[in-house]
Amino acid sequence: MYDLIVIGAGAGGLTSAYTANGLGKKVLLVDKGLPGGTCTWSGCMPSKALINIAKDVYAAKKYSSIDLDTAKVMRDVRDVIEEVYSHESPEILTNDGITFRKGELIKIITPKIVLVDEVEYQGKNIIISTGTSPFIPPLEGLDKINYLTNQNLFQLEKLPKSMIILGGGAIGIEMAQCLNRLETKVHLIERSSRIFIRESEELVDILSKTLIKEGVNIHANTTAVSVSQDDGVISLNVETNGVPKTIKAEALLVSIGRVPNVTNLGLDELGLKYNRKGIEVDDHLRTNIHNIYGVGDVVGPYQFSHTANYQGILAVKNIFLPLKKKVDYSDISWCTFTSPELASRGLPDPKRKETKIYSYGRSDSDRTMTKKGDIFEMRVETNHKKEILEVKILAERAGELISSLQIAAVNNLTLDKLSPVIFPHPSYSEIFGALGKKAYVDKLLHNPIIQLIKKTT
Repeated sequence: MYDLIVIGAGAGGLTSAYTANGLGKKVLLVDKGLPGGTCTWSGCMPSKALINIAKDVYAAKKYSSIDLDTAKVMRDVRDVIEEVYSHESPEILTNDGITFRKGELIKIITPKIVLVDEVEYQGKNIIISTGTSPFIPPLEGLDKINYLTNQNLFQLEKLPKSMIILGGGAIGIEMAQCLNRLETKVHLIERSSRIFIRESEELVDILSKTLIKEGVNIHANTTAVSVSQDDGVISLNVETNGVPKTIKAEALLVSIGRVPNVTNLGLDELGLKYNRKGIEVDDHLRTNIHNIYGVGDVVGPYQFSHTANYQGILAVKNIFLPLKKKVDYSDISWCTFTSPELASRGLPDPKRKETKIYSYGRSDSDRTMTKKGDIFEMRVETNHKKEILEVKILAERAGELISSLQIAAVNNLTLDKLSPVIFPHPSYSEIFGALGKKAYVDKLLHNPIIQLIKKTT
């Protein structure tokens, strides 16, 4: 009998398996596919590989003309996938002491028995980490055309000359920009009034203008009505602010959301609770069945690989260690890898009072001015103690920059404490020292003793 059976070998599943293995537990990891999940095969890794190539091409085109071979581009992307996979293959798992089984049918028979094809495996505990799949909308004609999702996009032999992208979220926006830079004419369809509807309107507006300037066609307030395909050309009928029109392209990418992978797992027969958003878990990541836990995208509420990793570690600790901890997403951070990148940390709270937002722009930094046309915008919200609450950054390397403030916030380091740190010049990190000095002065001026001295002088 295994101490733990993990269903799903994506980010959350692999982390769960390795954490339990590190605690000396006997672990079985099962999946319908190869280890790595969406992140390795059709998400984080291949998309960032394509984005990096697109950046190189875009930079080169500023100073010379180039002949782009998109077949080689896609081969390079798949080489990245294989390199990442080589570090998490079944052979690696076996060498590390984790048993891996691949099967077309994976079903939980009882709270302690998992069926993989025709073989039953017993486990004292189970973690479900089956992830999500692309949501396919009930769009008229969609089932009759050859459309793309993130699951097959990176398997293209070469890139199409034109593409329609449904959805203005992270996947849609990242792919719209990088494909446009790789000479694919892009039409981005967004039903809402703007892309990234949940992100900072101010920063998203700057990013939108950047995308449009580069050549991406953004169709906001636009609803897809029907689609057809004839002689290799896809025709999407849409309505923009109620006005009908037709957009044509060689390919169509559907990226308007995700659905949890909960079917054919035996959850209904088991009585394990789930809803349209995913498997229901408590604050300890436990389901309504005491020895079955859930982690990753199939649980939510945030569909990020780093959240899945966090949940995987926490779930395993809650299973095997005496001290049980609740999930805490208050310090969550995320990044969309456009150019410039859009990164955020912390969650909004309408109940907050007496907060201040420290802003930093391109003209405030020597380093940002060394790159022509570089965009840099940072907003840091603090309370009266100068504790870091929310951070928004639109800049190259925003995903790296925000990590410094993330480390400070998680370790209860207030913004003013960054003021005496000596950062190298000219670097992007100098920004933290400048923000720290602003916060330090504000904190000093609000000090009761300083205020008293000012009144008496």
